[in-house]
Amino acid sequence: MKAYSVLCLSLCVFLIGALEEGDSTEIQEDDNVLILTKNNFRRALKQHEQLLVHFYAPVSRESLGSILEFRKAAGVLKDTQSAVRLGGIDVNKEKQLAALFNITSVPSLRLYLSGDKNNPVYCPDLKSSSSILTWLKRRDGPSADIISDLTHLEKFMGEDELVVLGLFKDLKGDVVKVFYEVALHIADLPFGVTGNHEISSKFDISTDTVLLIRKNKPDKQLKMENGTTKEVVVEFIRHHEMELVTEYNGMVEEGFGEIYRAFENTAEKFKGKVLFVMVDVNETRNGRIMEYFRVKVEEAPLVRMVNLSDNVQYHLPSDQFDEPNLTKFCLSYLEGKAKPKLQSEPIPENWDKQPVKELVGMNFEKVAFNHDKSVIILFYAPWDPESRAAFPLWEELAKHFSDDEDIVVAKIDITANDVNIHLREKYPLIHFFPAVYSERVVSYSGKWKLKAIVKFMEKEIKKAKKDRVKEEEWRKQHLNHQNAAEKDEL
Repeated sequence: MKAYSVLCLSLCVFLIGALEEGDSTEIQEDDNVLILTKNNFRRALKQHEQLLVHFYAPVSRESLGSILEFRKAAGVLKDTQSAVRLGGIDVNKEKQLAALFNITSVPSLRLYLSGDKNNPVYCPDLKSSSSILTWLKRRDGPSADIISDLTHLEKFMGEDELVVLGLFKDLKGDVVKVFYEVALHIADLPFGVTGNHEISSKFDISTDTVLLIRKNKPDKQLKMENGTTKEVVVEFIRHHEMELVTEYNGMVEEGFGEIYRAFENTAEKFKGKVLFVMVDVNETRNGRIMEYFRVKVEEAPLVRMVNLSDNVQYHLPSDQFDEPNLTKFCLSYLEGKAKPKLQSEPIPENWDKQPVKELVGMNFEKVAFNHDKSVIILFYAPWDPESRAAFPLWEELAKHFSDDEDIVVAKIDITANDVNIHLREKYPLIHFFPAVYSERVVSYSGKWKLKAIVKFMEKEIKKAKKDRVKEEEWRKQHLNHQNAAEKDEL
């Protein structure tokens, strides 16, 4: 069986003084990555001629992957005694530092040279350790391999499933400089350049051209002319680097030909807007992507859409995977009409028998918006140390209110369960749901201490009781008005 998934492809003066002061203690490291702060950043710039800095938010899904890849790259650079050192800045902890350097999105990479903190080199989106290392290597030398003859070409084409080859009459021309700039920007693909006439003849190319070679065969090509910009070439490569339907298993089982053709035809319509991916759920190597989509083998086949900017998923409301349904689904998403699919773990056995109730997506609203209960919920990420550190406090809070049947203390793993309320990215979070008819959510931003949380709850409960009286009066008036209207009709 195969599962089919569709992916959619958003104080300064004080701080400068702090940077100037600093202390003389050794800069700490985490897996060969310098831990940079406002107190040691200037010192790090002085100590390292080339400092590649990773600005990240540790709780974001995008940053989590980049942190691991950045550490791998740091280890390789240290082992090879490279002059480049890698450092990391947690923007959640170093907010003033992030503001000083105008960090508006994470993860973000910047290369600081010769101690100059004001003119960094802005790095492209480097998602893997290999692309980081390739980018740094290409900065020091030619950013594309010189392909000298047909033997060298065969070796180059075998480096990856997709390679980029520039064919030029004059390797010193301006268009070649543009090609080198593109190769430096796109560090996750192999780039080669040649002025060899025999190689150009092999592909029947007589003008300056950028050629995409896929699986050792020529695919798409772009004619390079004076005035062709780096941006045009980058867009051309990025637009065509993925096949219309990318398949995680490489093989289409018998019986799925019609579905595959429907995917391919629909993909052509939405090229550049929606990336189509097929995932074989029986292929064990696809476990990580299935985990990301929270898909189980027994649920296949199915179709999902995911917006990678906010990780919200949408489910095709049909079991017919034909071209009309796929087209309608994509249009509904692009027009903002598709409804998000809320994920949920199974409801745990005896979930409500413990002092702290264990919620999941399926029972969240029923518990949180129960207008007869005051409910306080801890939203946590199980892998996050701060979340785990809050568990004893939550048990203590549940014990404090154990004699009050009208108060519920609960928690929910927000990484495995979707809830239909707006949550900021940083976990853990505390939200209070008062006992009122309106679905009100009150965020807690005080100290993570029992006394402070209890005081917050008591204040909100008192306020909710007054609001509840007003709601009851309004409901009574509304009911009387409705009854009077019905009598008039009779």
